[in-house]
Amino acid sequence: MPNEINSNGVRTRAGKTAGIDPLDRKILGELSRGTDVGYAELGERVGLSAPAVHERVKRLRASGVIKNTVAIVDGPAIGKPLLAFIHVDTTGWGKTAGLMDLAALPEIEEVHSVTGDTCMMLKVRVASSVALESLLAKLYDLPEIRGTRTYVVLSTYLERPPQPEITEDLLHPPALKPAG
Repeated sequence: MPNEINSNGVRTRAGKTAGIDPLDRKILGELSRGTDVGYAELGERVGLSAPAVHERVKRLRASGVIKNTVAIVDGPAIGKPLLAFIHVDTTGWGKTAGLMDLAALPEIEEVHSVTGDTCMMLKVRVASSVALESLLAKLYDLPEIRGTRTYVVLSTYLERPPQPEITEDLLHPPALKPAG
């Protein structure tokens, strides 16, 4: 396939945080808010020297913790104001070659295999409702697509990349409340 997208590397690597210490998390936290900062300023923010921060960032890149450094683009500013989530039901189990071929379209931002009442979930950003309808038509042209449910976003209150901090309270089950 000419535009084949290998999604195997996208899978979550649960539990692979053994090499991340609290200083690494501080550095990652600062970088997740913006990478347009030099090593000297980053070092001041986290309490390390510029060379020490540089070495840590280099190690985080080499280990794959930092996947890439990219510009986060504003959808409406580039002519794609309509954000939607499409739940896709397929024959068989989730990911299909046809669906992954469609993932080469720049309007498709994310493709996830999910649990629940659907097989796959797509995050898409398009120019208009007409463009969304055309994208849905492309999906329905695939023989393995049984159905879709589309949720158009009206407002976005929070959108951000993964955050390195961990909320300790979420790591423990909530205490049972006594009945009565």
